[in-house]
Amino acid sequence: MSLLTRVTGSPRLLLAGVALASLVSVAGALIGQYRFDMLPCPWCTFQRLIYLLLAGVAVLGALWPAARRGLAGLGLLLCLGGVGVALWQHFVAAASASCALTLADRIMQALGLYDLAPDLFAPQASCADAAVNLLGVPFALWSMALFALCGVACALAARRGR
Repeated sequence: MSLLTRVTGSPRLLLAGVALASLVSVAGALIGQYRFDMLPCPWCTFQRLIYLLLAGVAVLGALWPAARRGLAGLGLLLCLGGVGVALWQHFVAAASASCALTLADRIMQALGLYDLAPDLFAPQASCADAAVNLLGVPFALWSMALFALCGVACALAARRGR
């Protein structure tokens, strides 16, 4: 049995992989921000929140077999939301001169995350300024692809998570 077959056949390993990918994504965003001056916009930091929520849900699902299907389903919903946010950032927000006081900004402010963890969640750039490329592909589309892959993993885990 190949490693890929073992991983995709195990809901626990799928969800552990989702948690790891989500945390690595946030770590990568922080490295980009603090090492390479890739300053985040409100939609960028909103995606960080979704990745952290996804990591928490995935860890719970990996560790709690009785609730695995439901948590994997919740993870899938978070991934779908993440895909939508990343696409909105790329196609709408990045084309605007300012993205202050958008839905992402209001949600993050209402949750108090700008004050609670400013190094992680405080936006420092406009959406147009934050629209940078990594290997020729916009950062938001990389995020969208990761949300999509995590969503597939969550769907597989939900399907096999009895």
